[in-house]
Amino acid sequence: MIHSLAELAQGLKSLGYPVAYSHFKSAQTPPFICYRVIDSDTLTGDNTVVDEAINVDIELYTETKNLTAENKIKQFLKDNELPWDYVESYIETEGVFQCVFSIQLI
Repeated sequence: MIHSLAELAQGLKSLGYPVAYSHFKSAQTPPFICYRVIDSDTLTGDNTVVDEAINVDIELYTETKNLTAENKIKQFLKDNELPWDYVESYIETEGVFQCVFSIQLI
């Protein structure tokens, strides 16, 4: 099971696509993956943080609808018991599809 950003990055890289936190330093040819922390939720007690859950978006960018790449990410998340929410959009100015998988690392 994945509990950290480092473990998540390692797992995403194993899917065979270029992976970067937030963005790449140079232009990439799709498909590629970016991931980033959106926010976090904390559990507090006695004026201290007891536990933290990190909300992360995993963004897949492709030139065409790519079910193979999407299914690789879905299977990776399923194998690691990471439930996800999913939204897809087309970024016309870039000519790419963006598929965002929202997960929570605890």
